[in-house]
Amino acid sequence: MNNIRRKEINKVKEKLENLLADLDGLKSEEEEAYDNMPESLQESDRGGEMLENIEYLDEAYNAVDEAIETLGNIY
Repeated sequence: MNNIRRKEINKVKEKLENLLADLDGLKSEEEEAYDNMPESLQESDRGGEMLENIEYLDEAYNAVDEAIETLGNIY
């Protein structure tokens, strides 16, 4: 791989790392919102949806993290 493509890959990795931080922040905000809900609301449909969204954010985080790791294998 030439240096130009290697630099482009590094730019993509940086963008993904920023995205990873954004996803982590959003997940933390959703978890905090859920934790601050009364228990009766946590057990409602809305609470269930929030937990599901937290799981989706976690899955997205893991996928982006894996992509970063994979790109890090390129030399």
